[in-house]
Amino acid sequence: MQTLRNAAIGQTVSVVKLHGEGAVKRRIMDMGITKGTQIYVRRVAPLGDPVEVSVRGYELSLRKEDAQMVEVQ
Repeated sequence: MQTLRNAAIGQTVSVVKLHGEGAVKRRIMDMGITKGTQIYVRRVAPLGDPVEVSVRGYELSLRKEDAQMVEVQ
């Protein structure tokens, strides 16, 4: 299983499934990350946290824990 946390810089991935439950999953969905959404990985901080991505026309920074919950292909 590949997650958004493991995606390479410059790679465009598609969301397959969101893991997690409750408020955390709802917050990720509210940011526009839903099944089938295309996500472009812009950059990753030197220590790997946060990950900056482009989704639905805007830039978004995600913590490693949140990026781990997004399964991509």
